[in-house]
Amino acid sequence: MFRITQYMQTLLNPTPVGPARKPPGPVVIWNLIRRCNLTCKHCYSISADTDFKGELSTDEVYQVMDDLKGFKVPVLILSGGEPLLRPDIYDVSKRAKAMGFYVGLSTNGTLITEENIEKIAEVGYDYVGISLDGIKDTHDEFRQLKGAFDASLHAVKLCKQHGIKVGIRFTLTQNNSHELPQLLALMDEYDIDKFYLSHLNYAGRGNRNRKSDAFHLTTRKALDLLFERSWSELQQGIVREYVTGNNDADGPYLLQWAERNVPNEVEALRHRLENWGGNSSGVNISNIDNLGNVHPDTFWWNYTLGNVRERAFSDIWSNPNDELMDGFRQHPRPVKGRCAECQYLNICGGNTRVRAYQLTDDAWAEDPACYLSNEEIGIEESEDERLDMPYNDKTDARLIPVTRQQ
Repeated sequence: MFRITQYMQTLLNPTPVGPARKPPGPVVIWNLIRRCNLTCKHCYSISADTDFKGELSTDEVYQVMDDLKGFKVPVLILSGGEPLLRPDIYDVSKRAKAMGFYVGLSTNGTLITEENIEKIAEVGYDYVGISLDGIKDTHDEFRQLKGAFDASLHAVKLCKQHGIKVGIRFTLTQNNSHELPQLLALMDEYDIDKFYLSHLNYAGRGNRNRKSDAFHLTTRKALDLLFERSWSELQQGIVREYVTGNNDADGPYLLQWAERNVPNEVEALRHRLENWGGNSSGVNISNIDNLGNVHPDTFWWNYTLGNVRERAFSDIWSNPNDELMDGFRQHPRPVKGRCAECQYLNICGGNTRVRAYQLTDDAWAEDPACYLSNEEIGIEESEDERLDMPYNDKTDARLIPVTRQQ
């Protein structure tokens, strides 16, 4: 996750740059259930409104939680499917909170109603993330349920009314990018605490629908909008969280923004971004699926490291004996193509590896979703073509040449 607001705050109110912080353990994104009442077009778990056999029982979940606590995992993000469809979700959540985990709930929001909002508030979630991928019909078509937008927005309102920190989660595609400004306007209208822009990753249905991925130029415009909005709000004393995920080129792109707008703080920002280091799949981010399989992150369900019914998570994560994990934990990572030559490799970490793997069957090939030009990343133009993005429409799809602004 790339925390735009956090870095913007250091530009506005500079402080000394400290050493890189090493988390005590990985964040665990835990898909407790695969069932979902929606069939979203970008769903990495290919969820559906049916029961999936073999999911972890409550007692098994508790045993895993004990191991995670002993392994110093700081954060649990409880997800699905739709986690609110799991009958024991409140008991599991309360236990996690009592154990001292930071606990987030990742939900589509359609099942948050007047009937259960008190239970949700009683848990004391540190954060509830609700998916909104457009306005009205755009969101409903994306989620394949009429009325989904209204239900999810109602859930946002209920969370705010009950003092729950709530945020919008938005997956950027070419089909919904035009409605980003309207979604951001909701932040003001409902005083929403956080906005998370997720770049499309090629897993599950997201891989099936990868031809709808945002053009490079579209992505740049979306990031420009987030940067300017976050900066403007901070200057007004408004503190909301703007974050992105699944495209670590956002870090270098912010550095370029700072070069134009806050040049005196560029070197400090560069050091902070190097401390961040970009993509942390297999290192500081992990995933447990509904069956107890452990993956490098949520987008690697096709790649299993072990199962918590057979080995403790702590053992699987500490001793993966796995070539892919060895690459994730190598510095620098063994990336290829333009990623290997990029001057920002120590900032972005080689970006997300799933897209490269899905398009080339090579986890270390260049990430086609990097929207920075060769000039921007400090490499010479070559006759070798970049790895193409899988667009439906090639018109305006390729990144136009960019000249650095002095």
